[in-house]
Amino acid sequence: MGSSDSNDPGPPCAQAHYDVGSTDDSLARMVEDGARFGDIYRVHSPGRKSDTWVVADPETIKRVLVTDHRHYTIGVGLDRVRILVGNGIIVSEGEVWKRQHRMMQPMFQRSRVERFGELIADINCRRLAIWAEKADRGEPLNVTRETSESALEVVLRATLGADYDRLLADLGANPFAMLTEEAARDLRFAFRFRQLGRHIESVIVRREAADACGDADWLGMMMAARDRRDGSAMTHRELIDEVMSIIVAGHETTAAVLNSVWYLLSQHPEVEAKLQAEVDATQLADLSLSTLESLRYTQQVIQEALRLYPPVWVLTRRCVHAQRLAGYQAAAGTDVFMSPYVVQRDPRHWPQPDQFRPERFGAGAPSAAHRFAFIPFSAGPRHCVGETFANYEMAIHIYHAARRFRLRCVRSGPMEMEARINLRTREDVLMRVERRGQ
Repeated sequence: MGSSDSNDPGPPCAQAHYDVGSTDDSLARMVEDGARFGDIYRVHSPGRKSDTWVVADPETIKRVLVTDHRHYTIGVGLDRVRILVGNGIIVSEGEVWKRQHRMMQPMFQRSRVERFGELIADINCRRLAIWAEKADRGEPLNVTRETSESALEVVLRATLGADYDRLLADLGANPFAMLTEEAARDLRFAFRFRQLGRHIESVIVRREAADACGDADWLGMMMAARDRRDGSAMTHRELIDEVMSIIVAGHETTAAVLNSVWYLLSQHPEVEAKLQAEVDATQLADLSLSTLESLRYTQQVIQEALRLYPPVWVLTRRCVHAQRLAGYQAAAGTDVFMSPYVVQRDPRHWPQPDQFRPERFGAGAPSAAHRFAFIPFSAGPRHCVGETFANYEMAIHIYHAARRFRLRCVRSGPMEMEARINLRTREDVLMRVERRGQ
């Protein structure tokens, strides 16, 4: 599939043929081809029997995600996510997505996000006791596993509230622990994960029988939500799919960023010292969003980690109609790929792009040349609704942990990353834990 105009040769075409986004080396190839061909090029995808257009120009990305978003649907790659989470807000389309978005967006308003501050802080403080034990015994901490388990507990308790403890008591174990214990995200894993929906439905049925929806947690908010257009509520199937979507999206991305933060801090002692000075000098009088956002340097560290290692490393769309992209005519049905990883390391927008420099996000610092050169949470109508919660959770975690501990890598060398459904480390990051005496 190429140009819809026979006189339009289309953008440059990479010589190698591969299914962009589906192969283990997709990201490495996109980095290499981007350096060679520039802001737009094509790759023939044998599995899809068509050309995939890869775009790295921020202005073109803006057009696809925002200005002309109505002319695109979500693209390939999300089929694997759909197998995991059903037809939740991450993968739904059209009127179904619009209805879900209307009903769920209020859950992530600032006032509601703040309700979970004490919960997040309590979970982190309790889990930091494990860090202290590791420090005292001189045992390494598996930071990848720790951030994953912590983020999973946060999202499960925020979603299910007291029913999370009931599930643990009834089952004798956390049925969702497979998300932290198993690295594979293949069809076998997806099938087993989908079976967990029955536990969500049992919670829904119990709450309906007790007439106890409430709004203390996300499931309660979704059960109480009504579509303002027709007054309808979500069905059990819709509720289950949204809960599964929240658990997957809210856990894996946050965990991946925190994993990167601790590695980057360990490699840059001057950044670590500056962050420690900020958290040491700050006593949190409350856990409001504005208070956490006042930790300016902490926020910059999070943003810089997101720039270097965005968990969502590729965004995909498909042209509904023929579209003009960067001077070329794309036919209806053309797959368009955009990589936050690639554009966020483009030296035209980010001086010394591979360096960890949180100050580049500071007030008054030279900013990226284009707003759409930083898109870790996507942009436009399908911008991640959980961005505020994710940043809030990460800031609370870093504040409490950095006041008490510093981490040092057990192994030397850079983190090796793998780009599959999300960008993550190829191997777990192991670190020595040192008390700071705070």
